[in-house]
Amino acid sequence: MKRNLLCLLILVALVLSGCVRPVLAPVPRPTPAAPSETIIELPEPRFESSVSLEEALLKRRSVREYADVPLTLEEVSQLLWAAQGITSKWGGRTAPSAGALYPLEVYLAVGSVENIAPGVYKYRPRRHEIVQVRDEDVRSELAKATLGQAWIKEGAIDIIIAAVYERTTKKYGDRGVRYVHLEAGHAAQNIYLQAAALDLGIVTVGAFYDDRVKDIIGMLEDEVPLYVIPVGRKT
Repeated sequence: MKRNLLCLLILVALVLSGCVRPVLAPVPRPTPAAPSETIIELPEPRFESSVSLEEALLKRRSVREYADVPLTLEEVSQLLWAAQGITSKWGGRTAPSAGALYPLEVYLAVGSVENIAPGVYKYRPRRHEIVQVRDEDVRSELAKATLGQAWIKEGAIDIIIAAVYERTTKKYGDRGVRYVHLEAGHAAQNIYLQAAALDLGIVTVGAFYDDRVKDIIGMLEDEVPLYVIPVGRKT
């Protein structure tokens, strides 16, 4: 006991004389909070309308000129639901998918929509909501990336369909690439028919620089853009 006390006194003397510096435990720095996501819950989609399927097929056309009038949140909700909306308790969607693997991801580039700030959003089918990816209007950038097609920047929105090929190819091998492309076509036609039912103008665009579109939208590493689809009110 006396020995321990003597050692303690010697240590204190050395610290006071400056010969020994006390080792202080590092003060933990607070972990920065993750930025909050901007999430927008979409209105429930309608399952009935005054336009029959046959009439929508008859009216379906590619339109490349749009009025400078915003879309409504309800119209955007309906278009996204038509693309990849959930239609069953087990997760079935509006477009068929090989093996129910659902490789498609849908993005929304907003320019002029009531109650939605311009920016890029990603559609989350299970919750029927969109989450913001970028907070700026990218339509002009997209138009340049699509070889200068002006209707890309003139539409109120651009819907971008992307694919994660591995979700399908892990089961079907190289054949899965074909299945993914078929599925993208199913989803695009759904959007076309929904736009016809809403009396909106729309056109599908497949000519673009993949890497540039991917960068503009802010896609994940494994996502590949397949379609850019401007939508707007007819002139």
